[in-house]
Amino acid sequence: MVAQSSVPGPKDIERVELENGIVVLVRSNPDSLSVTMRGYLDVGGLLVPDEKLGLIDFVASALMRGTVARDFQTIYDELESIGASLNFSGGTHTSGFAGRALATDLDILLELASQSLIQPSFPIDQVEKLRAQLLTGLALRAQDTREMASITFDELVYANHPYSRLEDGTVESVTALTVQDLIDFHAKNFGPSGMVISVVGGINAGQAVELIRKYFGAWSIPDQPQIPALPNWQALDEQLSKRVQIAGKSQSDLILGTAGPSRKADDFMAASLGNNIFGRFGMMGRIGDSVREKAGLAYYAYSSLGGGLGPSPWAVQAGINPKNEKQAIDLILEEIKRFTSELVSDDELSDSQSNYIGSMPLSLESNSGVAQALINIERHQLGLDYYHRYPDLIRAVTREQIRDAAANYLDPQRVAIAIAGP
Repeated sequence: MVAQSSVPGPKDIERVELENGIVVLVRSNPDSLSVTMRGYLDVGGLLVPDEKLGLIDFVASALMRGTVARDFQTIYDELESIGASLNFSGGTHTSGFAGRALATDLDILLELASQSLIQPSFPIDQVEKLRAQLLTGLALRAQDTREMASITFDELVYANHPYSRLEDGTVESVTALTVQDLIDFHAKNFGPSGMVISVVGGINAGQAVELIRKYFGAWSIPDQPQIPALPNWQALDEQLSKRVQIAGKSQSDLILGTAGPSRKADDFMAASLGNNIFGRFGMMGRIGDSVREKAGLAYYAYSSLGGGLGPSPWAVQAGINPKNEKQAIDLILEEIKRFTSELVSDDELSDSQSNYIGSMPLSLESNSGVAQALINIERHQLGLDYYHRYPDLIRAVTREQIRDAAANYLDPQRVAIAIAGP
């Protein structure tokens, strides 16, 4: 049994909303000499038009390439001199950032983060170097069977939905983006509305809040646009399949599934526990046992459940010998049929519940783990007492709820099958 005092909750999480709308979450850890920062902004690929795909990834990657006050080399020299780290990333709904430093250097870390977010300069020489790196990444992606299977899966499952788009763009779209595109997108869309920052480590909560207010409190973008609402996702009417051929490969990568619940869905917890039984726990659950261990049809095989802000994928992924593709697909479909029509065993449920409850405190042992937990609490509006309630939420899930959740999303006759290989 984990003592509640060691798990973040309402009594030791400081939550403050600044005047400009930024939400700050802080948890002090007096035993730590360092601090970890996590956060996100309501700026994502959903704001990018189709003809400029890759813009959000490009902008986020360019934020630290130079600011009004510091050039690229100065930024990285300053981080290196204090042993700190800082990075930014772009996503579909939000753009994220993360940093780590000694507690005594949080002031410097926040100054660098604020300058990167508020006053990036997008110097043309650095933008062109970054473009070359991004294009190299896209060229490598085109030869990666797992990546191409994932892209193909999204095209099938999310046809006519924003989740089908390539947020990191294509060679053509990234080549066509200009420095002015980056400047204009940042100026229009990056702002404090919807921004969340968590700080965890060896600093007083009040001090952390005041430092964040010092560097971000005056930031204001009066006409900052809101992230567009997702359109309704249309479930598949039939089983769809597509194969992408990539010359010179010896292995095929397979993704089979459809869209699952969002994190806020009532049946998410049942679906998550069910997925753990189906393709995660132990040697990758039932899927790993049947497809890899017993049948020997895959190099790896497991299932994953997204659980994001929208209908993220619920799918089986496997690396297989091309000659075994049909056998593997047939066996996976049989496992889905059994999973959606029969109750999991008492032992399977009990073991999965124990796994979830036991691994939760392990995920909160580090400042980084707690900082990310605070972000998840805020992003999905779980409540500051979520991790105190978590064991009871897990124990409350029944075998019937797992079967019903699986049947609600997974239908062997209405899944997408994407394969990339030789």
